Amino acid sequence: MDLDIVRYEKDGQGVAVIELHRPEKANAQSVPMTYQLNEAFDRAVRDDDVRAIVLAAAGRHFSAGHDLTDPARYTETDLCVGTWAGWAAPGAEGRLAREHEIYFDMCRRWRNLSKPTIAAVQGKCIGGGLMLAWVCDLIIAGEGAVFQDPVVNFGINGIEWLAHPWELGPRKAKELLMTADSWTAREAEQLGMVNRVVPDDQIRDVAVELARKIATKPALAVKLVKSAINATVDAQGHEVATQNSFGLHQLAHAHNEVLFGSPMDPSGLPANIRTSDPLWNRPGSSDGPEAAPATTSA
Repeated sequence: MDLDIVRYEKDGQGVAVIELHRPEKANAQSVPMTYQLNEAFDRAVRDDDVRAIVLAAAGRHFSAGHDLTDPARYTETDLCVGTWAGWAAPGAEGRLAREHEIYFDMCRRWRNLSKPTIAAVQGKCIGGGLMLAWVCDLIIAGEGAVFQDPVVNFGINGIEWLAHPWELGPRKAKELLMTADSWTAREAEQLGMVNRVVPDDQIRDVAVELARKIATKPALAVKLVKSAINATVDAQGHEVATQNSFGLHQLAHAHNEVLFGSPMDPSGLPANIRTSDPLWNRPGSSDGPEAAPATTSA
């Protein structure tokens, strides 16, 4: 696959920098971006010269979430890396297959990469953008970064990979999901969600320097640290709970289909999607209704 909306480069000091590159769409995640990102992660993992990975993004914003205007999300791809085929199946079956493959299973796969990953987050990080940041082992955020999961506005319990209780703590997770309020980088740092908050013009430099420091350590020891801590979190229920939350996400879609003929409640949709994008109410069309790209790329 040729990478065009995901950039890949090595710094010669053991670090691969993977860059989301749809700045004109606030790095909203299309299906092609998902698979290009997966290929870039695979490339870094298979390269013995790479000891640490930085996930960055071009432009003002890290990611506006899933691209609700992407027609590719209705068409099954031959690039599937999981076991959930049958995207065109009728009813909830097709949507379940799509969202398992391109959201839930991808996040689980990326979280468990054998090499350490660091997210460098600037601007808006909304809905599916949280998923991309949270799969990384460390997060460096700019002072101006803003985080949000607004999908309760659309009648959904949360994004497909609901890791909020571990990232924010259970009570804060409930508050921020139920209200759909945003939180700042400093608040994220206080909650333990991000490792460091730095000036906006230093985000990537700090992330790369941290990756270079980690890259000097014995590679196996670093891999074992990551594996041990991920296993600890899983023993606390992370794996089971995120799988359960994904099932509830699908229940919410099915409920909205009955009430509105759409996988989401249209009353809370961004105006630009509700009035100008005919795809929002196509049966089975939703892949996570967070803020539309236009709401964060102005």
